[in-house]
Amino acid sequence: MTDLSETPAPPPKVDPETLAIRSHPMRSVRFKRRLIIGLAAAGSAGLMGVTWAALSTTRPIRLAPESDLSQPLEKPSSDTLAALPTAYGSTPQLGPPLPGDLGRPILRRQQLDAQADSSTDAGSGGGTSGGRSVADERKAARASGVLFQRGITSAADRSAYQDSGFGSDAMPNPGDAFADPNGQIRKAQFVAANGQAEDVDSHRLKPAASPYLLSAGSIVSASLITGLRSDLPGLVTAQVTENVFDSPTGQILLIPQGARLVGSYDSVIAFGQSRALVVWQRIVMPDGSSLRIDNVPATDTAGYSGLADKVDRHSWSLLKGVVLSTLLGVGSELAFSSDSDLVQAIRRSTQDSGSRAGDQIVGKNLNIQPTITVRPGAVVRLVVHKDLILVPWKG
Repeated sequence: MTDLSETPAPPPKVDPETLAIRSHPMRSVRFKRRLIIGLAAAGSAGLMGVTWAALSTTRPIRLAPESDLSQPLEKPSSDTLAALPTAYGSTPQLGPPLPGDLGRPILRRQQLDAQADSSTDAGSGGGTSGGRSVADERKAARASGVLFQRGITSAADRSAYQDSGFGSDAMPNPGDAFADPNGQIRKAQFVAANGQAEDVDSHRLKPAASPYLLSAGSIVSASLITGLRSDLPGLVTAQVTENVFDSPTGQILLIPQGARLVGSYDSVIAFGQSRALVVWQRIVMPDGSSLRIDNVPATDTAGYSGLADKVDRHSWSLLKGVVLSTLLGVGSELAFSSDSDLVQAIRRSTQDSGSRAGDQIVGKNLNIQPTITVRPGAVVRLVVHKDLILVPWKG
């Protein structure tokens, strides 16, 4: 057993300051309190002065005396106007005619020629015809209008104008739109024009250009391989789903099933349009040979031009723009009777800015054209509009 008196004594306690393992922190920099108070006071005083000047009432402007207001403002006249004569009696008198003045001889010669023409007409067609024609001309001059007539008003004049070769139905008279708003006269003219053709057609029957002919009006059935979206222009392809035979006999295979149609579509969509414009430009055979065609419009199974599937008119974007415009207008219209002039001016400016912003948002949403989407697999048709000369397919 160990004796407790032999246990060693613990070491003495060390001062904690001597055990510091980090350096002393840097002394913080403090601003002068008086300087901060002075700057704040100066800024507050300046702000109060600007506010007082803005909200102070304007000083009344002293009006001019009544005698000055009753007299209109007189502008100083220019030297050119001052040099002009003030009465007819002070106008400068012309001197004697110069030797080279030929005005009177020319006038006298014209009068003699006119008298000679009138006497000639009187001798050939009667003594009173010349006087009557002059009287008729004077009467017509009195009855005519002051201004020039740009359009042809009477039906007889219009028909004579069109018969002369200068008139055309493609450029109607603007005044006829008010007299005939439904265009009934144009319809009657269209019917009458069709009846003026000759009874015998001038064209003659032509023989077939080739025995391997696919005549105009033939239909090629196909199905879309690639879809289209009218946001951007692009290429579209379709695959022929039925064999196409020649038009004269209907026995010779010209376009086999599996051939491809290559074309493009238009990305410009008008407001309210629901069909995409697609044109075919090439027919590619399975062996790699191809035939170029002249932009034949694609049709659906019923023969209507264009393709229709899904139409996105962006109504949700337009609705969001209308709601945002309404909120901006309502928020700017809120006002209280106790508002000061400054608050009312700020509110009025905010109202104008919000109204303009809302109008621009709605206008931009209205200018967004609809998006037409046609999915792959849609059934399309190619209606031949010109005779196509092909070769028999020997697959």
